[in-house]
Formats: sequence, C-alpha cells, structure tokens
Amino acid sequence: MAFSALLHAEINPKPFVIPELKTWTGAEGKVVPSGRIVVKSSKLQGVAQALAADYQEMFGTALTVAKGSVKPGDIVLELKKDPTLGDEGYKLHATSSILISAATEKGAFWGTRTLLQLSEQAEDRGIPCGTATDVPEYRLRGFMIDCGRKFIPLAYLQKLTKMLAYYKMNTLQIHLNDNGFRQFFGDDWDKTQAAFRLESETYPGLTAKDGSYSKKEFIDLQKLAEKNGVTIIPEIDVPAHSLAFTHYKPEIGSKDYGMDHLDLFNPETYTFLDGLFKEYLEGPNPVFRGKRVHIGTDEYSNRDTAVVEKFRAFTDRYIRLVESYGKQAVVWGALTHAKGKTPVKSENVLMHIWYNGFANPADMKEQGYQLVSIPDGYVYIVPAAGYYYDYLNTEYLYNSWTPATIGSQKFEENDPAIEGGMFAVWNDHAGNGISVKDIHHRIFPALQTLAVKCWSGKNTSLPFADYNTRRLSLSEAPGVNEQGRLGKPETVVLSRDEVKSGETLNAEEIGYNYSVSFKINGEEEAKGTELFRSANAVFYLSDPRNGLLGFERDGYLNTFNYRVEKGKEVTLTIAGNNKSVSLFVDGKLREELGPKTLYVIRERNLANYQVEGAYATSPKVYDPSDKIYYQRTLVFPLRHAGNFRSRITSLEVKQAE
Repeated sequence: MAFSALLHAEINPKPFVIPELKTWTGAEGKVVPSGRIVVKSSKLQGVAQALAADYQEMFGTALTVAKGSVKPGDIVLELKKDPTLGDEGYKLHATSSILISAATEKGAFWGTRTLLQLSEQAEDRGIPCGTATDVPEYRLRGFMIDCGRKFIPLAYLQKLTKMLAYYKMNTLQIHLNDNGFRQFFGDDWDKTQAAFRLESETYPGLTAKDGSYSKKEFIDLQKLAEKNGVTIIPEIDVPAHSLAFTHYKPEIGSKDYGMDHLDLFNPETYTFLDGLFKEYLEGPNPVFRGKRVHIGTDEYSNRDTAVVEKFRAFTDRYIRLVESYGKQAVVWGALTHAKGKTPVKSENVLMHIWYNGFANPADMKEQGYQLVSIPDGYVYIVPAAGYYYDYLNTEYLYNSWTPATIGSQKFEENDPAIEGGMFAVWNDHAGNGISVKDIHHRIFPALQTLAVKCWSGKNTSLPFADYNTRRLSLSEAPGVNEQGRLGKPETVVLSRDEVKSGETLNAEEIGYNYSVSFKINGEEEAKGTELFRSANAVFYLSDPRNGLLGFERDGYLNTFNYRVEKGKEVTLTIAGNNKSVSLFVDGKLREELGPKTLYVIRERNLANYQVEGAYATSPKVYDPSDKIYYQRTLVFPLRHAGNFRSRITSLEVKQAE
C-alpha cells in the first residue's frame, strides 16, 4: 500500500477505540500505512508478526516486517524504558510514520490492538495524526465462563481469547466443573447433570462424556492466550459445586449437606483432591501453565461451627497446596459466610468478591487479600434464567460502575487492594436449550463495556449513546465473526437463483436478526435430509425423527409443525432473532418457536383441592413452583447445501437491523 501524504485539516479529535484512549493530543491529517512494520527491538518480533497476520486477516493486505531506517507510512515498534507506562501501557505517535512504544512486549501488543481498531474504521486504513498515552487503571481485566454446566467447545474458547485480547482484556477464567440444580432432575443427585471438563489420567472415567478438553488441547489454548496477552485461570471448584467428583467417587460426598458438597471430614476427600491438583500442577511443564490457579471455595454450607472450621482449614490447605507448585491461589470470597477461628492464608491470595454477604470487601481487604471485583448484582449473566441478568445493563455499567464498586461498598479508585474487575456467565439451568451463539450474544456487548471500565475506570468522555452506537463499527476480533454479521442492516446479503444439492455457499452463517427466504418445489425427502449446514448448526427439510422442517444445534433438535409436501410449490421464510425462530409460508406466519416454559413437577407439588369420595376418580393436580425457560433460537447455517431432492430457487438472505 503506497504512502499517502499527510492531509492538512482540522486538529484531530480523540479517535474512537475500545477501551477509550486515556490521553490524546491531536494533530492535523492522517497517515496511511506503507506496508512495512519496522522493529526496533528483537523482542518485539513476535508482536510484529502477530500484527502482520491480523492485518492480513482483517484487511487482506500483507505487511512486511523489516529492520533499519524508518520511511514515511511505516509502522514502528519500539521498546523504551518509561516507568509511567508500567507493564501494559504504551504510547502511539502518528506523524509521517506510526510509532508504538512501550516498556514491555505486552504494552506494545496492546498498542497494535489500538492500531487495528483505528484501521478498521477508515476505508484507506489511515491513522489520524496525534499522540496517545494509554495506561490501564486496573491490572486484572477479565471474564469467567462456566463450562461445567454447559460445554463450551474449544473452538469458541480459542476465539474468545482473541476477542478478549482485541479489547485489552487480559484474563480468562475457565470454570471446569459444576452441576445442575437437583430439582430439575427429579430431586435425584444421581440423575443430576454434573461435569468435569478436563482429561484426567489419574482418575480414568472422571472426565465428562458430553464434552471435554484433552490436556494437550488445554495446554495449547493457554499458549494461544499467552500469545494474545491473555492469562487463563483454570478453576477446579471445590468443596461445593462438586457433584462431578462425587458421581465418580460417591464416598467423598457429604451425606449431611448434599452430594454436591464434598465430605470435609473424610480423609479420602483430601487424597482424591491432592491427586487431582497434582496431575495438573506438577512437573516442569504442567497442564496449568499460568501463574494463577482457582480452587473454588464457593457456597459451602455454614450450618454449624464444626463444618465452618473444617471449611476454613480446607481453604487454607488448598491455597498452600497450589502455592507449593509455584502458583498464586485464587478463591471465591466466602470467609464472612464462614467466619471462624481457623486461620486462612491471605498474603498473596487473590479473592473474587461476588456477594458481600459471603465476603465483606472491607474486611477481606483488612485481612490482606487482593480483591477482584465481580459483584453478582452488576456483572453476573445467567442466560434465560429469570434471575440475575440475561443481558448486562451496559448503560448503567458504562455510566456508573468501575471495579472500585463492589456491591454496596465503594472504594477509592486505584485502591491498591483491588486487583481489577471481571464479569461472568453462569449456565445455571443445565438443559435449557441455550446455545453457544446465545451465550456469545450476551457476552460481546458486556465484554466491550467491561473492557472500557476496567481499563479507563471513571475516565470516560463519550456519552453512552455515542459509545453504544460507535462500538458496533468494531469487529469482534481479527478473523472472528461469532455474531454472524453479514453486510449492512436492511440489505440482501446473499442470493441465489437456484441452490443446487451439495453446493457450497460463500457464507458460514447469518446471525440475529435475519430472514432466509426461498421457493421450494417439494419432493418426498428422507428423514434427516438437510437444507443447509454450517460448523455450528443444521437446518433440516426433513428432521431425523419425524420428517418435519426443523433445526439442530448444540445437541438440541427443534421442529416446526410443518412438512414439505411433494408436488407443491411454496415460498418459505425463516426469520430469527435472539429470542425465537419463526416460519412463514407464502408470507403468512405459520409458527413461532420462542422460549418454552418447562415446569418441574414433583410429588411434593401435589395440590389436593378435590372433595374426597365425591367422584369415582379424582385427577391429580399439581402446583409447580420451579421452572426453566427452554430456548429455541438459531443462528442460521449457510455454508453447505444438503443432498435434497426438492428444487430450491429464489434464495434471498437478509440482514435485518
């Protein structure tokens, strides 16, 4: 790409990026990259190569990594001692060339994320001239995803590390085990969903059968994250939320507090857990590569003094066990809930404060814990559960929250006890039909907003309405389009006069909100006949069970009460959003598959309103209290046409607003 001369114009205002630049001094004009990255330190070779790869991925333009003198339009990467920048800060200086300088490789990498965001907002990839100094307010900026109750495929986690990195979020916590709620599984612990998602050779058979990660996959994921400036915190959640372990070894389950609790008075519990942690922590190249390991310690019973003291001893033991392998221990805050006399180590221990009733932030600070602000009332997403947030209130968070606010307690900004902030997705309602695409749809706007608040703190200058509009102009990450956005809203993004059986289209999928319309001249189709398939979903002309129109994703099959008729030509339109999928036949709504309420019926829900003996038979009447909201959404697949017999014509795919 040829160098474009500086254009003399007005002084450039602060450009839009996420997170917002901390300081900006505007100059006149812009500089268009020449196609070269000049590296001033061999330590930045990897950063330069990553930038070149991402630039190629996003814009189709190859950048050459070079050394030597700087020419107009060059991107220059430089390491420079500057104590004001810390470990993650950087300076960006755009004049005749574009200079990114930092004290560390990570700081320089964050600078390249800013460069990419600026580039994607200009057709000529030009960078506005000026100088930015950008340093985060908080050291830890992150996200936690619950993989225990909903398996999250490795491919998504890989993309998630790139998304976090693109917005300068540096921490991904992976919650490796958990279980569903017993009331949704017949009040039977043995039938209740539970999973541990990581390969174990110490305990063959422990790993979940419905989705897991091999040790190699997990190691490679951490390596990918490291290349993107992201630290993965693996979490083994004990001694509560531990039904996966008691399913495997029932004798270590608590008979007093429930089988999702480990029995803290049984020596076998400690033998089992010591072996589990050892498997992932020992040796020169452990499975858990990062500097931090989370041991859980969330929501254990505090019914009596004896169990409280035992829980405190358990927490202290596993903090020290993790430390014995050279790692920093991370825990959920629980020591107000479990207040007692048994000492629990606090020095160099990171504590997630999620609910002040479980751990009072001021008290935990006084005891010496480093705090992570992750207050449930602000930053917990529980998809389609009917409690906590389904989607975070990003407007409130943007305007009013920083990691210094933990529940009802407000600390001073930059309080040294607060390491940073995170948000979380908890997949509490195992089996509720939620898809990874649904989860992503909730994550992404929250990720962008939390990135702003954890990097910039209270130092935001844009009104929320402006921020919320302009954030939509940015990609999810280089090469990542999990939302399935195709083209501009209210446009036809893909069309075909005829779709041939077995052909491949030039789009993977289309995300919410969309309409897919086509004419079909029906033929008799065998059960399982596909119309389209992507890497994530299948749309059936004839579903495998009943031969109906329907779709499958994430292991769930949903069907319309409609069957393709032989010899009949109709126009079918499928319209989908984040709540439902609708079928239109010749322009008329035939059926809408929206959230479906499923009630939990148990014997204790029996309601007796009948007069005994009044009739020969009395129907059973129930008064159910618990319910889940089963989700029937679809990001529509487009990549591969199936082997159908019907004739498909006039395909038109639209991206709605």
